[in-house]
Amino acid sequence: MVLLLGVLCITWTTVTLWQGGVADKAIIRSSGKIFSEVPLSRNQIISVPGPLGISRIAIHNRQVRIAADPSPRQYCVHQGWLKQAGEIAICLPNQVSVEMSGRGKRL
Repeated sequence: MVLLLGVLCITWTTVTLWQGGVADKAIIRSSGKIFSEVPLSRNQIISVPGPLGISRIAIHNRQVRIAADPSPRQYCVHQGWLKQAGEIAICLPNQVSVEMSGRGKRL
């Protein structure tokens, strides 16, 4: 529980204090390792295996979200759409995360 709160606080602080640029890809991790790097130019749903089961990551209109996850509390699903580089959603119990990545700063 303390670890979850710590991760959530760090994520919130990072997003609040550092405004990311325009994202061009999503970096998907499973069990701490890169599962896939996916361009945001194509709408799709990606199934990612984790210790509890399959997480589903949706890409739509250059945005990313965790659409479904077998974790009990669904915090990462409720986080919603990620839109800027640097934003991240983490499903700790299933060890799956998705991070928006890009180069330039937002205009």
